[in-house]
Amino acid sequence: MDAVDATVERLRAQCLSRGVSGIRSLARFFRRLDQDGSRALDARELRRGLAELGMLLDEAEAEGVCKRWDRDGSGTLDLEEFLRALRPPMSQAREAVIAAAFAKLDRSGDGVVTVDDLRGVYSGRAHPKVQSGEWREDDVLRCFLDTFDSSEKDGQVTLAEFQDYYSGLSASVDTDEEFVAMMTSAWQL
Repeated sequence: MDAVDATVERLRAQCLSRGVSGIRSLARFFRRLDQDGSRALDARELRRGLAELGMLLDEAEAEGVCKRWDRDGSGTLDLEEFLRALRPPMSQAREAVIAAAFAKLDRSGDGVVTVDDLRGVYSGRAHPKVQSGEWREDDVLRCFLDTFDSSEKDGQVTLAEFQDYYSGLSASVDTDEEFVAMMTSAWQL
């Protein structure tokens, strides 16, 4: 485990010990750290906020943490990047049910879900916009697929993107049993 990973683990433990858990309380914590109201944290704001929790980082460590968590290359951390970094790892049971749902969608078995894969699993004919003639069925399937796609929206969803989407949802479900039941029901597994 490198220094950045160790910092993430310490921050996660600190947040949990202070009752900062779940998406809402982490979002409140983020807003409190966002001193300039930019809806993003720079290394200085992150460092100051972590110091309030008793986690003293030098400037280089704070920069390293920001760099590791900054997925869009902006040089700052937005709320989604902050939440993603602090989410606890998922259990094997959760990962397994997510993989089963992905496998159901990935009809071609190539590790990527596309509109062609969805056509074999779901129908968008009953969607109101298809019924009105505003959209084609493929438009509905693409919109559905975009839910799980990364910010690039390339029309292809990988298992990693699917897991990332459900990682966020997983953080708000208390037990493995509840999460597995929800996934099993939603994806008719």
